Amino acid sequence: MPVPGIGPKPGPRGNFRMSEEIEQFLMYLATERGLSTNYQLTVQRSLDAFAGWLQGVAKAGGLERVDARQITDFLAFRKRAGLRASSIRLDAVAIRIFFRFLVARRGWAANPAETLSLPRPEKFLPETLNPGQVRQLIESVDAREPLGLRDRAMLELLYSSGLRVSELCGARLENMNLESGFVRVTGKGAKTRLVPVGEPAGTAIAHYLASGRPHLVGRRTGAEIFLSVRGKKLTPQRVWQLIKAYAARAGLEANVYPHLMRHSFATHLLAGGADLRVIQELLGHADISTTQIYTHVEKSGLKAVIKKFHPRA
Repeated sequence: MPVPGIGPKPGPRGNFRMSEEIEQFLMYLATERGLSTNYQLTVQRSLDAFAGWLQGVAKAGGLERVDARQITDFLAFRKRAGLRASSIRLDAVAIRIFFRFLVARRGWAANPAETLSLPRPEKFLPETLNPGQVRQLIESVDAREPLGLRDRAMLELLYSSGLRVSELCGARLENMNLESGFVRVTGKGAKTRLVPVGEPAGTAIAHYLASGRPHLVGRRTGAEIFLSVRGKKLTPQRVWQLIKAYAARAGLEANVYPHLMRHSFATHLLAGGADLRVIQELLGHADISTTQIYTHVEKSGLKAVIKKFHPRA
């Protein structure tokens, strides 16, 4: 279902019925497309901004009269406001699929956003830890108590399997098979995938399940693997806090956060000779272009080696 209480508010001219149209569109994304709450919120923010601009700046006469030039002007307005290209791209995609929905459901003759050119996505090289830093981080955990056993298993699994933090928190007992060394996780778009679990991670998880998790179980505990002190499902925010604390304890100066373990997992696999398509499957990326960012990381590392050791670099 669409997120309640965050929809656009009608203005003095009814906002071209845009409030109602956006509400119907969000219902479609939730019920027919099954897209996540986070995605709905992102689309809603973009369409809210577009609706406000149409009424307040463009003084448009009606939703049906919006044309390609006005959409382009809105994106230019957002750029002047200081938005990054990635955010403007999200706006453009939201507007395009919104009008595509209107054309299909309302019988409009044309989609004014169909030929809209999308801003090029910005390419940022992901930060990574080197293998020594990963070891420092994991070994900073005192695994003699239930919470320590949990946190050691958690860090080992993040690095061993390249999970997103949401996948880690949602991992369930029935989907963990330590005998075969695999865990089934649910990623973006509610897609599931089977991911290998390395031997150190498997050992740490087995110790946690045997000697740590039973001490955290409460009356209403579910089947999630990683539990809070109250026996509830561990949250991504709490995992973030824990990793920050362990990074400080390990004396790591890098900005350490859960997704950094995933970046490190992919980068170290590529450096070890793993095929990019295999890494794509392990990470659960729908598009190979998302995975290709790690080739830039590897190339930047090669350049650093040449610069350091080649006499004529």
